Amino acid sequence: MSIVTCQQCGARNRVDDSAAGSRQPVCGKCGAPLDAARGAQSADTSRPRVLTDATFKQEVSAAGDRPLLVDCWAEWCGPCRMIAPVLDQLAAESNGRYVIAKLNVDENPRTAAEFRVQSIPTLLIFRGGALADRMVGVQSKQAIAARLRDS
Repeated sequence: MSIVTCQQCGARNRVDDSAAGSRQPVCGKCGAPLDAARGAQSADTSRPRVLTDATFKQEVSAAGDRPLLVDCWAEWCGPCRMIAPVLDQLAAESNGRYVIAKLNVDENPRTAAEFRVQSIPTLLIFRGGALADRMVGVQSKQAIAARLRDS
């Protein structure tokens, strides 16, 4: 039995390893297919990770010394939708140097309040488990990449 975090909603799911070989496991919360081979401590940094109030601290500490950029966003936010493709590109180009993650502030108000997210999109950069930098509003890909390098 292993624990697999859903890449769509961030829910943690128990997966029977022997059954996962013959059937496709799905998330118990949202129904999205789970990649049982990746497990809970996935090293995949080529796509933005989905964070929740429940998984936030674990993901920040799991990033270690690599910068972790958290995109605080909401579905209804136009500027958030504008910056999403840039963050997808940065995640695809990361080669493990940094981690990109997304936190829906409407669904996760506790974490948003803890870091005083008052405007979205807000980009939080963590290093070594601590908040190292913050950017508010739509940013260019070059500006975000430079802040990730400098953090």
